Amino acid sequence: MFSSKEQLQKRTGPHGIGRFSYLQSLVTEFQDTDSLESKQEVLANLANFAYDPVNYEYMRTLNVIDLFLDCLDESDEKLVEFGIGGLCNICLDKSNKEEILKNNGVKLVMKCLSSPCEETVLSAITTLMYLMTPISKSDITCLPIVECMLRFSESTNTRLSNLAKVFLEDYCDKSQIEAARQVQERMKTQNSNS
Repeated sequence: MFSSKEQLQKRTGPHGIGRFSYLQSLVTEFQDTDSLESKQEVLANLANFAYDPVNYEYMRTLNVIDLFLDCLDESDEKLVEFGIGGLCNICLDKSNKEEILKNNGVKLVMKCLSSPCEETVLSAITTLMYLMTPISKSDITCLPIVECMLRFSESTNTRLSNLAKVFLEDYCDKSQIEAARQVQERMKTQNSNS
């Protein structure tokens, strides 16, 4: 359930810890801890707070979007999963979307498509759909991504297949899909000749 700033202030009272202070303490804990488990837990909490529009301004002020983006380059799969989950939750807001796009977000999210973690891949596809703008569309519907979505659309995993089909139907034109099919055919031919 989303809350307004007034409702939050009423609930926490004049002496309670405010939302901004709490989020700030989470960011500080993430940066200061050496424990991977603690980092995972804190990042999961930040990703959950990214759902609520009341937190967007606080998260921009605390550079949480950059934190999520940085985690996409981590070697730990859980940090990547929670980082992309946080981006997916926060990127529908116009200012947040612009921040992600400005900071090389499409390329970072694209790397998540090859993750072995199903949730990471699903969040990456959804995030790419949410990041779609007239300016970002050519990057998001580039041949490697369309080819990847074509492969995912043939998956036996229903969630993955359905989401990839939505991506292809809603964001790609027939010529892009045909070009991706040709790439797949060439790869099949090369593999059979090897």
